[in-house]
Amino acid sequence: MITRSNLADQLREYQLRSKHDWASVSFYASTSNLTTFRVDVVAFVIWELVILAFLVFSAVSLYFRHIQLAFILVCITLLLLLCMKITKQVSLAGKKKRRMLLPLSM
Repeated sequence: MITRSNLADQLREYQLRSKHDWASVSFYASTSNLTTFRVDVVAFVIWELVILAFLVFSAVSLYFRHIQLAFILVCITLLLLLCMKITKQVSLAGKKKRRMLLPLSM
């Protein structure tokens, strides 16, 4: 049953979630809680640094003519990028689902 207080709570949560849309990594944030948002941003930055490190290590191993090691590092990097993309899509799907909880009149 939809009550007025229930709608008010949903609207308040929606407004808090939409408040963080200005950030460049807001697509990665899955909740409106500010501390959780910061944790998500830190996790996103760590993902990016790990991917960059693997790319640099693969370039260095190519320089020293370790083709097999470079290939393994590039494969790991591609796997990490794929995992990051899947994580982003799952969080976007959750965000879209939460937005659909609000009635259309809101």
